[in-house]
Amino acid sequence: MKIALGCDHGALALKNKLVTHLENKGFEAKDFGTYTLDSCDYPDFAGAAAKAVASGECEKGIVLCTTGIGVSIVANKVKGIRCALLSDVMSARMTREHNDTNMMAIGAGVVGEMLALEIVDTWLGTEFSQDERHQRRIDKVMALEK
Repeated sequence: MKIALGCDHGALALKNKLVTHLENKGFEAKDFGTYTLDSCDYPDFAGAAAKAVASGECEKGIVLCTTGIGVSIVANKVKGIRCALLSDVMSARMTREHNDTNMMAIGAGVVGEMLALEIVDTWLGTEFSQDERHQRRIDKVMALEK
């Protein structure tokens, strides 16, 4: 599975750890930057990652900034994206089971490295429930884009 990643300077260290972690688990990580600690604009990198997921170039995406808020807003502006801001394992599981999210956001200043890795593993390892009520709700959410 190919995973798109994007971050700003505030989450560079965590993104780099995630790239290594994902590759060690057999995923292909497509890194949309940033690549330095120089101050930058998170929409440039989160937007690129979200567009890669929306186009099908990547199956899922992970975006990061200091809080995760900005990048989650950006990702959710891209048609076809359902991005959840995650800071705990239960939410990671539930957003896949109930919302079939195709992207997740994380705040590097909010969540430590070990918890972030556990959240990512849980999110990637959880399948959508296929429950009709959840699909019905997702369909209603996605209809708002039209």
